[in-house]
Amino acid sequence: MFDKILIANRGEIACRVIKTAKQMGIKTVAVFSDADRNALHVQLADEAVNIGPPPANQSYIDIEKVTSAVKKTNAQAVHPGYGFLSENAKFAKSLSDIGVTFIGPPQNAIESMGDKITSKKIAQEAGVNTVPGYIGVIKDEDEALSISEKIGYPVMIKASAGGGGKGMRIAWNDTEVKEGFQSSKNEAASSFGDDRIFIEKFVTQPRHIEIQVLADTKGNCIYLGERECSIQRRNQKVVEEAPSSFLDENTRREMGEQACNLAKAVGYSSAGTVEFIVDKDKNFYFLEMNTRLQVEHPVTELITGIDLVEQMILVATGKPLSITQKDIKLTGWAIESRLYAEDPYRNFLPSIGRLTRYRPPAEIKDKHSIVRNDTGVYEGGEISMYYDPMIAKLCTWAPDRAKAIEQMRIALDRFEVEGIGHNLPFLSAVMDHKKFISGKITTAFIAEEYSEGFNGVDLSDDKIKDLAACAAAMNRVAEIRRTKISGRMDNHERRVGDDWVVQVAGKVFLVNVIADTAGANVIFEDETSIRVSGDWLPGKKLANMTAGDKNLVIKINKVTGGFRMRTRGADLKVLVRSPRQAELSKHMQEKLPPDTSKMLLCPMPGLIVKIDVEIGQEVQEGQPLCTVEAMKMENILRAERKGVVAKINSSVGDSLAVDDIILEFG
Repeated sequence: MFDKILIANRGEIACRVIKTAKQMGIKTVAVFSDADRNALHVQLADEAVNIGPPPANQSYIDIEKVTSAVKKTNAQAVHPGYGFLSENAKFAKSLSDIGVTFIGPPQNAIESMGDKITSKKIAQEAGVNTVPGYIGVIKDEDEALSISEKIGYPVMIKASAGGGGKGMRIAWNDTEVKEGFQSSKNEAASSFGDDRIFIEKFVTQPRHIEIQVLADTKGNCIYLGERECSIQRRNQKVVEEAPSSFLDENTRREMGEQACNLAKAVGYSSAGTVEFIVDKDKNFYFLEMNTRLQVEHPVTELITGIDLVEQMILVATGKPLSITQKDIKLTGWAIESRLYAEDPYRNFLPSIGRLTRYRPPAEIKDKHSIVRNDTGVYEGGEISMYYDPMIAKLCTWAPDRAKAIEQMRIALDRFEVEGIGHNLPFLSAVMDHKKFISGKITTAFIAEEYSEGFNGVDLSDDKIKDLAACAAAMNRVAEIRRTKISGRMDNHERRVGDDWVVQVAGKVFLVNVIADTAGANVIFEDETSIRVSGDWLPGKKLANMTAGDKNLVIKINKVTGGFRMRTRGADLKVLVRSPRQAELSKHMQEKLPPDTSKMLLCPMPGLIVKIDVEIGQEVQEGQPLCTVEAMKMENILRAERKGVVAKINSSVGDSLAVDDIILEFG
């Protein structure tokens, strides 16, 4: 067994590996860039080594710097996590050259499967179903156009060394091939140091289902069931679950056996994932093999009880697998929601900054339920513009799918994040969506169901009424506290009335609040009554409330005249006023935002990498104006309407904040 391992990664996956290593009695070494000096993985490791500036290509994917840290700390093995150098054969060889074990597959397997072009050829030879496409490196834009036309639109442009949605574009016509080809090459070069691109047919309305395999150096290979990864945005997974509600036992076995055949064909050892796309008739096609630990590995661990990181370490020491295919039992259901630093109200654009509040739900583990949160951040820490925007992976397990979804709903409501934009409201919306609940989903789910973007959840009338009742009762608690302020003038005692006007989601409720020591009865104008009780005091950010027979978890912020209340994906301003205040408020003027219609504002913190227009140039609707790079992704900003460029406020290489002015129009 190893005495010390180095984790060549950062964030939540570095923390995840450290956790298992400690349980196994293995010392750990963290590496970090200047931007990650105070990161959580640095704090958790036994040792830490600085390996350079913030950009990944100058630190985390600099092989020489990482191997230097290995030598410096005398680490016996390296776990690469996912991303960065995890599928880099040169890195594995560099470790072998200095007598250090790579906790992952053999170099030849990484080369064969990590290169998507080669992997498809091997898959075909191994009898694995493959997607039609061009198996070869594409030289330039003209060749990309020619190949796309032969295959037939739509096509998928993909980085050969890619993963995690980087360097990937769907093109529906020649114009999108031209734009997507160069952007894919740029992203691939930036993320992986390899700009090779290939093209294959894009199968419409598919499911993305992957098989987890585990192999040792003795020729044994097993599969640990599947993961459903169809909830994706921009080719990046958002919600995963295991098992898939779509597969039957026969299809699961066929996919698993093909995955193992592919692994054996390349002499694979360690944990790996074979990804498939599956059509509506359960025909499945090989997509790629990830020769590493997947981001979504926790859901497999939850339904099998197998620690994949532990198995990777044991295999790396040369031990044979202690489990066989017959030992694998899929128990219950697990769901993973990826918490991203992306603002869903701004078309999921990246968000950076300080986490002024970060309070995950309490972790639970018993025979009826599990709540697990894999994270690499902490309250007060920074979300950097240099790396992937994922903050945490919230996972739930329950005996069946419906209970696992309900556990996730509650856990998301209890997850408190402030200081940055994040996708918690969107994740809550997915959990309540009829299509997701039914299990009838495809990779087009987000594009189809949120084609106009995400603008929050519209709650039912009953839920709005419950929130109004809670707000009225909570407001009364706050008002009573205000009456107890010391130092009041004599004969100026403040009285708390029973009648209130609650305004929420465009509705106005006239209520009467009758309180007692255990709660309050909130009586509405239509004479219906809701009994409200719960755990909340002024200043608390999370309220656990009961409204009638319903349990509500509500995030609370005080605002002038009421509360900001967030629950189940809804973000509502709830005003609670006395009848006189409500009457006078009708005469208040609404402050309008400034006119920015003639400006192109930076929608996210990022770097200007290209400006496509000049002063005086006339632009048309949809025309590219500039490209902003943020969190390893290139974003093309386009003209919303016809106009003339009057002023260019930024230059290539400028680092901009949200709403900085890039261009102005005449």
